[in-house]
Amino acid sequence: MAEFNSLQGEYLLNVDGKYYNTLDISGFSQMMKNPSYCYKFYWLEAIVNILSEGTQDTTFGEIIDEMICNAWYSVREFHIHLSGLQADGFVRDGLERAVLKLTEVSNLPSNASKLEIKNAIHKYDKELKIYKEQLTNMVPGRALAGFFANSKEEVPWGSIRRLTEYIQRVDSTVTPLPYTFGESSKLKKEVHFNLDWMNMIQDNTVNILGWIQYEKVKWLQNNNPEVPGLIYKLAPMDEKMRKLNHVRKLWEGILDVKDIRDVFTGKRILKKNYDVDHFIPWSFVMNDELWNLMPMDSSLNSSKSNKLPKWNPFFAIFAENQYDMYSLIHEKQELHKRFEACYRDNLHSIWAGQELYRPGNSKEEFYNILQKNMQPVYDSARRQGYEIWSYS
Repeated sequence: MAEFNSLQGEYLLNVDGKYYNTLDISGFSQMMKNPSYCYKFYWLEAIVNILSEGTQDTTFGEIIDEMICNAWYSVREFHIHLSGLQADGFVRDGLERAVLKLTEVSNLPSNASKLEIKNAIHKYDKELKIYKEQLTNMVPGRALAGFFANSKEEVPWGSIRRLTEYIQRVDSTVTPLPYTFGESSKLKKEVHFNLDWMNMIQDNTVNILGWIQYEKVKWLQNNNPEVPGLIYKLAPMDEKMRKLNHVRKLWEGILDVKDIRDVFTGKRILKKNYDVDHFIPWSFVMNDELWNLMPMDSSLNSSKSNKLPKWNPFFAIFAENQYDMYSLIHEKQELHKRFEACYRDNLHSIWAGQELYRPGNSKEEFYNILQKNMQPVYDSARRQGYEIWSYS
């Protein structure tokens, strides 16, 4: 097994050494070099996924369909901007615009399955065509630029026909390329994979996908600086990640000794008919911190879903319930034990442990600490595009 340092030497791309004798692994390592938009990462990722299924010939259209599926959850479920926004709020990335257009015409839920997404892409092919064609303009050829260093010809970037011929010449006379293009145009243009490159990628799929994800996360974090836990926002959510059992036991103990009103309905929370939910959506904060959790009428949970409640008036009511919890855990030993049981899964924020839940806070002090720390997170989620829940 040979190791190849990726561009900044930060990720070791492990490739079986036998391939170095016949393939330009250095050129391969540059396939994501100097991206202008995020879809360069998704292009290579889609190719690796397609090759892992044993496909040797495909089309631009089929690769782009795979790209849309792979980007769906980040864009729709987690409101990630793939290449940031322009100053006027315009979405810069063509792949993100394709996902948003599919959302508009299909009304697919954000947690749709890959099969549902693929079916919708085919159903609304006409509406998506212009968005998909835009993605074929540069990336398929530009991704191969690292292999062109030993060619004496100037690369004809301005013409897809001449570029197709150039790529075929490089493949046959300079170095074998991972793929070449056929003679069709736009989305029907064929992509033919080299058999040796197929074998290399199939043998090293896990390492290559890890490398792609590493580079993708660096790019996305740079373009979404306010988003926490971004590495967890590249794929569908795993509900098992949520750890609410100890928080629920704490609130059940509180409900035994005090009436708690639902933040939204104002009605008394019933022990048999409530969920523990996040004030700021879990899909944004990606944690189950106690300071962001509340008992909530079960009938409202699906309606609130992945949305932000209005800050006014609901934060004040939420803070009132949090203060009731705070007061009781310092008054009653049994409730304090349940509070301590939350340490492992639900009490990681330093400010919460050292300021919010310390003994002796007045109601006003508690409210101010909670507001000071929660409002910036709420505002970041709002700027990221999280929808306001219209509850009345």
